[in-house]
Amino acid sequence: MAIPQSFLQELLARADVVEIVGRYVQLKKGGANFMGLCPFHGEKSPSFSVSPTKQFYHCFGCGKNGNAISFLMDHAGMTFIEAVKDLAQQYGMQIPEDEASPEDRARAQEQKQKQTTLTDVLEKAGEAYRKHLKDSPRAIAYFKGRGLSGQIAKQFGLGYAPEGWRSLASVFPHYDDPLLVESGLVISNQEEGSTEEKRYDRFRDRVMFPIRNIKGECIGFGGRVLGDDKPKYLNSPETPVFSKGRELYGLFEARHALREAGYVLVTEGYMDVVALAQLGFPNAVATLGTACTADHVHKLFRFTDSVVFSFDGDAAGRRAARKALDAALPYATDVRSIKFLFLPAEHDPDSFIRAHGKEAFAQYVSEATPLSRFLLEAAQEGCDLETAEGRAHMSSNAKPLWSLLPEGALKLQLLGEIAAQVQIDSQKLGDLWAHVGPKGPSQGQAHAPSAGPHGDWRPEDFSDHGAADGTWSHPLDGKDPDAWKTQRKWEGKGEWKGKGKWEGKGKWERDRPIRPPLRGPLATRADHATRILLGHSELWEGLSNEDHALLCELPAPHGPLMAWLEAQLHEHGPLAWGALRDELRGHDAEDLALRLMADPTVQAGPLGDAAVESGPELRDLLNRMLIDRIKEQETLAIAEIQTDPTAKARYLDLYARRQQLELAIRPTV
Repeated sequence: MAIPQSFLQELLARADVVEIVGRYVQLKKGGANFMGLCPFHGEKSPSFSVSPTKQFYHCFGCGKNGNAISFLMDHAGMTFIEAVKDLAQQYGMQIPEDEASPEDRARAQEQKQKQTTLTDVLEKAGEAYRKHLKDSPRAIAYFKGRGLSGQIAKQFGLGYAPEGWRSLASVFPHYDDPLLVESGLVISNQEEGSTEEKRYDRFRDRVMFPIRNIKGECIGFGGRVLGDDKPKYLNSPETPVFSKGRELYGLFEARHALREAGYVLVTEGYMDVVALAQLGFPNAVATLGTACTADHVHKLFRFTDSVVFSFDGDAAGRRAARKALDAALPYATDVRSIKFLFLPAEHDPDSFIRAHGKEAFAQYVSEATPLSRFLLEAAQEGCDLETAEGRAHMSSNAKPLWSLLPEGALKLQLLGEIAAQVQIDSQKLGDLWAHVGPKGPSQGQAHAPSAGPHGDWRPEDFSDHGAADGTWSHPLDGKDPDAWKTQRKWEGKGEWKGKGKWEGKGKWERDRPIRPPLRGPLATRADHATRILLGHSELWEGLSNEDHALLCELPAPHGPLMAWLEAQLHEHGPLAWGALRDELRGHDAEDLALRLMADPTVQAGPLGDAAVESGPELRDLLNRMLIDRIKEQETLAIAEIQTDPTAKARYLDLYARRQQLELAIRPTV
């Protein structure tokens, strides 16, 4: 669904961010702005500022910031489209129809209506299950035996599906309604050779756990048998509103608690979630009878930057953890934490806390295995590191895991640790995994620096053209950059000595074709960062909230283009440039995007291509842009010290952050 930029601007002009945020956060007037406790991280003194004049919020503690739409996305877990629809409804605005055909719009409306109807049916069943619970001493005794209070049962909407094949017939007079089958509440069978359809309730004599989406709508159920029947646990089937691979039990109930706790605890069952909430850990969620998927991990990182997976310590638990590792690796950026908790084989989280106490469990969580260590353990499994064969085996195991990591410091460090364990130089191991032959420098020469996204051209190598400060461009008069991809490499600067050897940072091999001179206006850092993200939108996911805010707040046309890109990725996930180009038609920043992507050196192939090289390049650009912005904020903070008692502390925080970024910048010549 493409929403016109003009409509979004009008919507934000009508919406009052103070009013929207004030529904969730207690705000008090503090100078020109409103202040409150940040809803995105736990704090005791308010550092969350909302500006009525700028219609913007910012937390000086965790860095979260944005407008009314982004607040609903970050705090309520809505997608971009959901947030826009919610705001539009509040302010009585009609979202313009997109360019879809009448048939497509009709199908979309029909699908939306069906989903609404199915959730209504499921809500009605859930209400009936809750009423049945009050009349079932066995079900009440089960929950009490697990230590659950009435308050927790009410919070999670727990219920009971009574015995009997057609109990829901008393709830739905039209028991033959196809919606009951489509919602997963009723099973329909027709024996071979018979025209008679047999219908019966899916859930019978089970305690019931409603499964809610992030908006709080009931989309399915989980049921645990009270007797010895099989299966012990039963979930709703896949339906138009419920997908096991995307939904997490308890996320709606935990959405506020996990921000306060600073992490989310992923368990293996819904009873674990409810029991943990009762015992003081309301920040737990669970997968629904399936292994953890990338969709699960992506959804969790919309609410927190720290995930702890909890598994049994037996072989099955280790296998489940390995699947979670595979799903989590692409999201393991340098600003996120992913850990794996393995409980003793005789315990689940509930029994562990009851046996050892809440503090002992919290300590166990804090000492959980980091993703980096678990990756190494997984790669070592079955390998004898005392032999060359065993080390080679570990290298083979580690490669696909390491390759899933996004670009950053963590990936580089792990390459070094893996290389040390397999006893291969990290540069050679990286070349081996990239299927690159030896670079061939003579003994004593420095290793070549890593190549840039266009073969061997790095922006800092052209300081005489302004590239050392990150504002560089390389229009090549229509030349295809692939024409320069020969076996020769230019690797740095230095003094020309002798026969084809360029000695300094690296070497110049004499047969290398000479590169044409740079011509045309130099691009800005904003241009270059925008170009990389349009060509490799998958890199957006690896950026921090601070990076996202920086890009979306850039002056027009860059900022609106980045905000549009963020919305597209929230709704559709990473998109190739061709798909983005089609969606951009009519956007105010379309001309900018087409101009940037028309550069003949841009490589915008399939998703993932060249992102390995573009990631560090983008990180360097953003660090420099952040430093420039922080310097401006430092100046403002200094000017406010006399009138604002919090300004000095804000300045010190900004100064410390700038120092971190300056240390991360690559040295330039």
